[in-house]
Amino acid sequence: MKIKMTKEFIKKLPKTDLHVHLDGSVRIETIIDLAKKYNIKLPTMDPAELRKLLVCGEQTTSLDDYLRAFPIVNLVLQNEEGLRRAAYELAEDASAENVRYMEVRYSPILHTDQGLKLTEISQAVIDGLKQGERDFGIKTGVIICGIRNMDPTTSLKLAELAVAFKNKGVIGFDLAGGEYKHPAKDHKEAFDLALHNNLNITIHAGEAYGPESIHQALHYCGTHRIGHGTRLVEDGDLLNYVNDHRIPLEICLTSNLHTKAVPDIRSHPIDFYIDYGLRVTINTDNRTISNTTVTDEYMLAINELGLDYPTVKYIILNGFKSAFLPYKERVRLINQILKEIDEIEEQELKTRVKVKENL
Repeated sequence: MKIKMTKEFIKKLPKTDLHVHLDGSVRIETIIDLAKKYNIKLPTMDPAELRKLLVCGEQTTSLDDYLRAFPIVNLVLQNEEGLRRAAYELAEDASAENVRYMEVRYSPILHTDQGLKLTEISQAVIDGLKQGERDFGIKTGVIICGIRNMDPTTSLKLAELAVAFKNKGVIGFDLAGGEYKHPAKDHKEAFDLALHNNLNITIHAGEAYGPESIHQALHYCGTHRIGHGTRLVEDGDLLNYVNDHRIPLEICLTSNLHTKAVPDIRSHPIDFYIDYGLRVTINTDNRTISNTTVTDEYMLAINELGLDYPTVKYIILNGFKSAFLPYKERVRLINQILKEIDEIEEQELKTRVKVKENL
């Protein structure tokens, strides 16, 4: 008897979210609550109107258009309470759909408008996530982002921050922001520092710009994973390099549709990547801005691209295999997850047999 992939079943499965932005995943009600508490002026205090302003849809025209909501959200993330709360609630929201491991990324430089120090910002986010781990049983890590469209010296400063907080909650370094005309190689010094300190690297690449962006992320900046990689399909030789070296792709379907990295979901190359054997993972990118969850992303792939259950299970395991965790810890977690999936499958099949018998 085959597993029926309902939303309820996918929600039960243990999952990862390796590519999720803190400031793109703050609850609408939390944004309003913090704005009221700290007398922060938002474009609107009406929840429905604010949702319309922040949440993207198919009408979004580009990555730059997609990014327009973030400065509004960041108005309320300029103090330690806001940062701690946003991190804590993100852990709560993820754990509610059985995301067992999550890597949260953000750029501390965007939270200094009210005078907070980079170290204070970093500690607040880590504290929020750690409290979430204790309360909800999820495991988390922080990825600090440099920003492509800022001066490379800022990225270097953020890399120094990431190195200082390594083994204290920070597990990686990233490069985010507007991709077009802002090459990763300009930020090479920051990545050299991170790599020399044995820090994990992931870089947004191949989302709003072509394979050359992925090439730079790999060969100039030494990335271990690719954020998005939607346009990798345009360069077969580079695609083979990524596949041969088992470099994971952090795929975010809804976000890619919103940023116009793809014209529609059925045009997304994820199914080809899977068939070809690339290490594909499925992620949210921004829970609030894209109005999505990890479960929703899997259901989108199932309904629009016809992914079957063995493929879904394979992608889930890819997520755990690609985690920025020490090897022994990763193996322990994978074995635990496999056992849990077996139990969920067995329970699902037993339930279906009972239902069939009662018909």
